[in-house]
Amino acid sequence: MADFFRYDFGYAWPYSYGHLAAAGLFAMTGALAWMMAWRRWTVVVAGLATLWAIAAFVTFDSVLSLPADLPTQRFLESGTGRVLDGGAGSGRATVMVLLARPKATVVALDLFKDGFGIDKNGPERLRANAQAAGAERRLEIKQGDLLQLPFEPSSFDAAVSSFAIDHLGRKGSQQSIAEMARVLKPGGQFLLMVLNTDGYVKFAYPIVNMHMYYGHGNASDRWRGALTAAGFDIVEQGTQPATQYYLAAKHL
Repeated sequence: MADFFRYDFGYAWPYSYGHLAAAGLFAMTGALAWMMAWRRWTVVVAGLATLWAIAAFVTFDSVLSLPADLPTQRFLESGTGRVLDGGAGSGRATVMVLLARPKATVVALDLFKDGFGIDKNGPERLRANAQAAGAERRLEIKQGDLLQLPFEPSSFDAAVSSFAIDHLGRKGSQQSIAEMARVLKPGGQFLLMVLNTDGYVKFAYPIVNMHMYYGHGNASDRWRGALTAAGFDIVEQGTQPATQYYLAAKHL
Protein backbone atom coordinates (compact mmCIF):
# COMPACT_ATOMS: atom_id res chain seq x y z
CA MET A 1 0.00 0.00 0.00
CA ALA A 2 2.89 2.37 0.74
CA ASP A 3 4.09 2.04 -2.89
CA PHE A 4 0.69 3.27 -4.07
CA PHE A 5 1.45 6.70 -2.59
CA ARG A 6 5.19 6.76 -3.30
CA TYR A 7 5.08 7.92 -6.92
CA ASP A 8 3.39 10.79 -8.73
CA PHE A 9 3.16 10.17 -12.45
CA GLY A 10 0.88 13.14 -12.94
CA TYR A 11 -1.79 11.56 -15.08
CA ALA A 12 -4.70 13.89 -15.81
CA TRP A 13 -7.70 13.45 -13.53
CA PRO A 14 -9.92 11.78 -16.18
CA TYR A 15 -7.41 8.90 -16.20
CA SER A 16 -6.67 8.88 -12.48
CA TYR A 17 -10.07 9.70 -11.00
CA GLY A 18 -12.54 9.75 -13.87
CA HIS A 19 -14.05 6.43 -12.84
CA LEU A 20 -14.68 7.70 -9.32
CA ALA A 21 -16.45 10.77 -10.72
CA ALA A 22 -18.56 8.47 -12.89
CA ALA A 23 -19.32 6.27 -9.87
CA GLY A 24 -20.57 9.30 -7.96
CA LEU A 25 -22.77 10.37 -10.85
CA PHE A 26 -24.25 6.90 -11.30
CA ALA A 27 -24.84 6.56 -7.55
CA MET A 28 -26.65 9.89 -7.38
CA THR A 29 -28.77 8.91 -10.37
CA GLY A 30 -29.70 5.64 -8.68
CA ALA A 31 -30.55 7.40 -5.42
CA LEU A 32 -32.72 9.92 -7.26
CA ALA A 33 -34.46 7.14 -9.17
CA TRP A 34 -35.20 5.33 -5.90
CA MET A 35 -36.52 8.46 -4.14
CA MET A 36 -38.66 9.44 -7.13
CA ALA A 37 -40.00 5.91 -7.44
CA TRP A 38 -38.89 5.60 -11.04
CA ARG A 39 -39.01 2.25 -12.75
CA ARG A 40 -37.03 -0.41 -10.97
CA TRP A 41 -34.75 -1.08 -13.93
CA THR A 42 -33.45 2.48 -13.68
CA VAL A 43 -32.23 1.85 -10.14
CA VAL A 44 -30.74 -1.51 -11.11
CA VAL A 45 -28.88 -0.09 -14.11
CA ALA A 46 -27.55 2.84 -12.08
CA GLY A 47 -26.37 0.44 -9.36
CA LEU A 48 -24.60 -1.81 -11.83
CA ALA A 49 -22.97 1.19 -13.49
CA THR A 50 -21.73 2.37 -10.09
CA LEU A 51 -20.21 -1.02 -9.35
CA TRP A 52 -18.55 -1.09 -12.79
CA ALA A 53 -17.01 2.36 -12.29
CA ILE A 54 -15.56 1.39 -8.91
CA ALA A 55 -14.21 -1.91 -10.24
CA ALA A 56 -12.66 -0.15 -13.24
CA PHE A 57 -10.95 2.33 -10.95
CA VAL A 58 -9.50 -0.42 -8.75
CA THR A 59 -8.42 -2.73 -11.61
CA PHE A 60 -7.00 -0.16 -13.99
CA ASP A 61 -6.51 3.37 -12.70
CA SER A 62 -4.69 2.32 -9.55
CA VAL A 63 -2.07 0.57 -11.71
CA LEU A 64 -1.09 3.98 -13.11
CA SER A 65 0.17 4.93 -9.65
CA LEU A 66 2.90 2.29 -9.78
CA PRO A 67 5.92 1.80 -12.08
CA ALA A 68 5.35 -0.43 -15.08
CA ASP A 69 6.35 -4.08 -14.76
CA LEU A 70 9.24 -5.17 -16.96
CA PRO A 71 7.38 -7.42 -19.42
CA THR A 72 10.31 -9.73 -20.17
CA GLN A 73 13.39 -10.73 -18.20
CA ARG A 74 15.29 -11.09 -21.49
CA PHE A 75 15.67 -7.32 -21.68
CA LEU A 76 19.25 -6.35 -20.76
CA GLU A 77 19.97 -9.73 -19.19
CA SER A 78 23.50 -8.60 -18.32
CA GLY A 79 21.94 -6.20 -15.83
CA THR A 80 24.36 -3.42 -16.70
CA GLY A 81 24.67 -0.78 -19.38
CA ARG A 82 23.42 2.60 -20.52
CA VAL A 83 19.71 2.60 -21.36
CA LEU A 84 17.67 5.21 -23.23
CA ASP A 85 14.03 5.76 -22.31
CA GLY A 86 12.55 7.54 -25.33
CA GLY A 87 9.45 9.60 -24.54
CA ALA A 88 9.95 9.12 -20.82
CA GLY A 89 7.20 11.51 -19.66
CA SER A 90 6.89 11.36 -15.88
CA GLY A 91 9.14 8.32 -15.68
CA ARG A 92 6.95 5.25 -15.30
CA ALA A 93 9.11 3.15 -17.66
CA THR A 94 12.29 4.86 -16.48
CA VAL A 95 11.61 3.71 -12.92
CA MET A 96 10.71 0.27 -14.28
CA VAL A 97 14.21 -0.11 -15.75
CA LEU A 98 15.97 1.43 -12.75
CA LEU A 99 14.26 -0.99 -10.38
CA ALA A 100 14.53 -4.09 -12.58
CA ARG A 101 18.17 -3.48 -13.54
CA PRO A 102 19.81 -1.90 -10.46
CA LYS A 103 23.27 -1.80 -12.06
CA ALA A 104 22.13 0.02 -15.21
CA THR A 105 21.93 3.76 -15.83
CA VAL A 106 19.04 5.43 -17.67
CA VAL A 107 18.93 8.51 -19.87
CA ALA A 108 15.31 9.70 -19.85
CA LEU A 109 14.42 11.77 -22.91
CA ASP A 110 11.26 13.75 -23.48
CA LEU A 111 10.06 17.04 -24.96
CA PHE A 112 8.47 17.74 -21.56
CA LYS A 113 5.38 19.38 -22.97
CA ASP A 114 1.87 18.98 -21.60
CA GLY A 115 -0.21 16.41 -23.36
CA PHE A 116 -0.65 12.68 -23.74
CA GLY A 117 -2.56 12.57 -20.47
CA ILE A 118 0.18 13.99 -18.19
CA ASP A 119 -0.46 17.27 -16.37
CA LYS A 120 2.47 19.69 -15.94
CA ASN A 121 4.86 17.33 -17.66
CA GLY A 122 8.38 18.27 -16.65
CA PRO A 123 11.73 16.84 -15.58
CA GLU A 124 11.11 17.69 -11.92
CA ARG A 125 8.36 15.10 -11.56
CA LEU A 126 10.44 12.47 -13.37
CA ARG A 127 13.42 13.12 -11.10
CA ALA A 128 11.20 12.98 -8.00
CA ASN A 129 9.88 9.56 -9.06
CA ALA A 130 13.42 8.25 -9.59
CA GLN A 131 14.32 9.60 -6.16
CA ALA A 132 11.29 7.84 -4.66
CA ALA A 133 12.62 4.62 -6.19
CA GLY A 134 16.04 5.26 -4.60
CA ALA A 135 17.71 5.42 -8.01
CA GLU A 136 18.18 9.11 -8.80
CA ARG A 137 21.97 8.74 -8.99
CA ARG A 138 21.62 6.40 -11.96
CA LEU A 139 19.38 8.81 -13.90
CA GLU A 140 20.21 11.46 -16.48
CA ILE A 141 17.40 13.61 -17.92
CA LYS A 142 17.61 15.06 -21.42
CA GLN A 143 15.13 17.22 -23.34
CA GLY A 144 14.80 16.14 -26.95
CA ASP A 145 12.67 14.79 -29.77
CA LEU A 146 12.08 11.12 -30.58
CA LEU A 147 12.20 12.04 -34.27
CA GLN A 148 15.75 13.39 -34.00
CA LEU A 149 17.53 11.95 -30.99
CA PRO A 150 20.31 14.23 -29.68
CA PHE A 151 22.85 11.43 -29.31
CA GLU A 152 25.78 10.05 -31.28
CA PRO A 153 25.46 6.71 -33.09
CA SER A 154 26.03 3.60 -30.95
CA SER A 155 25.64 5.54 -27.69
CA PHE A 156 23.45 3.05 -25.79
CA ASP A 157 23.46 -0.60 -24.81
CA ALA A 158 19.67 -0.78 -24.73
CA ALA A 159 16.58 1.37 -25.17
CA VAL A 160 12.95 1.35 -24.15
CA SER A 161 9.91 3.35 -25.20
CA SER A 162 6.55 3.01 -23.51
CA PHE A 163 3.28 4.44 -24.91
CA ALA A 164 5.07 7.20 -26.79
CA ILE A 165 6.06 6.08 -30.29
CA ASP A 166 2.54 4.78 -30.96
CA HIS A 167 1.29 8.40 -30.82
CA LEU A 168 3.46 9.54 -33.72
CA GLY A 169 1.57 8.16 -36.71
CA ARG A 170 2.99 5.94 -39.43
CA LYS A 171 5.83 8.16 -40.65
CA GLY A 172 6.75 9.41 -37.18
CA SER A 173 6.79 5.88 -35.74
CA GLN A 174 9.06 4.62 -38.48
CA GLN A 175 11.40 7.59 -38.10
CA SER A 176 11.65 7.28 -34.32
CA ILE A 177 12.32 3.52 -34.51
CA ALA A 178 15.07 4.21 -37.05
CA GLU A 179 16.53 6.76 -34.63
CA MET A 180 16.49 4.16 -31.87
CA ALA A 181 18.45 1.82 -34.12
CA ARG A 182 20.96 4.56 -34.92
CA VAL A 183 21.84 5.31 -31.28
CA LEU A 184 22.06 1.66 -30.19
CA LYS A 185 25.25 -0.33 -30.30
CA PRO A 186 25.27 -3.40 -32.59
CA GLY A 187 23.40 -6.11 -30.73
CA GLY A 188 21.73 -3.55 -28.47
CA GLN A 189 18.16 -4.27 -27.45
CA PHE A 190 15.08 -2.14 -27.96
CA LEU A 191 11.98 -2.79 -25.85
CA LEU A 192 8.92 -1.20 -27.47
CA MET A 193 5.72 -1.06 -25.43
CA VAL A 194 2.48 0.14 -27.05
CA LEU A 195 -1.16 0.28 -26.03
CA ASN A 196 -3.15 -2.90 -26.54
CA THR A 197 -6.92 -2.57 -26.39
CA ASP A 198 -7.39 -5.92 -24.72
CA GLY A 199 -10.26 -6.96 -22.47
CA TYR A 200 -8.60 -5.17 -19.59
CA VAL A 201 -8.74 -1.83 -21.41
CA LYS A 202 -12.17 -2.44 -22.91
CA PHE A 203 -13.58 -3.13 -19.45
CA ALA A 204 -12.14 0.03 -17.93
CA TYR A 205 -12.61 2.27 -20.99
CA PRO A 206 -15.36 0.72 -23.13
CA ILE A 207 -15.54 3.74 -25.45
CA VAL A 208 -11.78 3.95 -26.07
CA ASN A 209 -10.64 3.68 -29.67
CA MET A 210 -7.13 2.99 -30.88
CA HIS A 211 -6.19 6.34 -32.40
CA MET A 212 -2.59 5.49 -33.19
CA TYR A 213 -1.72 4.41 -36.74
CA TYR A 214 -0.33 1.02 -35.79
CA GLY A 215 -3.33 0.31 -33.58
CA HIS A 216 -5.66 -0.47 -36.48
CA GLY A 217 -5.95 -3.77 -38.30
CA ASN A 218 -3.07 -6.20 -37.90
CA ALA A 219 -0.97 -4.02 -35.59
CA SER A 220 1.50 -6.79 -34.81
CA ASP A 221 2.60 -7.16 -38.43
CA ARG A 222 2.99 -3.39 -38.76
CA TRP A 223 5.14 -3.00 -35.68
CA ARG A 224 7.25 -6.01 -36.62
CA GLY A 225 7.66 -4.62 -40.11
CA ALA A 226 8.73 -1.21 -38.82
CA LEU A 227 11.29 -2.79 -36.49
CA THR A 228 12.80 -5.09 -39.10
CA ALA A 229 12.93 -2.26 -41.65
CA ALA A 230 14.99 -0.24 -39.16
CA GLY A 231 17.54 -3.01 -38.79
CA PHE A 232 16.21 -4.98 -35.82
CA ASP A 233 15.68 -8.69 -35.29
CA ILE A 234 12.58 -9.58 -33.27
CA VAL A 235 13.66 -11.47 -30.16
CA GLU A 236 10.32 -11.75 -28.38
CA GLN A 237 6.85 -10.31 -28.41
CA GLY A 238 3.98 -10.67 -26.01
CA THR A 239 1.40 -8.92 -23.90
CA GLN A 240 0.73 -7.80 -20.38
CA PRO A 241 -2.40 -5.95 -19.23
CA ALA A 242 -3.13 -3.04 -21.61
CA THR A 243 0.26 -3.53 -23.29
CA GLN A 244 1.71 -5.15 -26.39
CA TYR A 245 5.49 -5.37 -26.27
CA TYR A 246 8.24 -6.16 -28.76
CA LEU A 247 11.81 -6.95 -27.75
CA ALA A 248 14.19 -6.45 -30.66
CA ALA A 249 17.97 -6.52 -31.15
CA LYS A 250 19.95 -4.36 -33.57
CA HIS A 251 21.80 -6.27 -36.26
CA LEU A 252 25.43 -7.03 -35.42
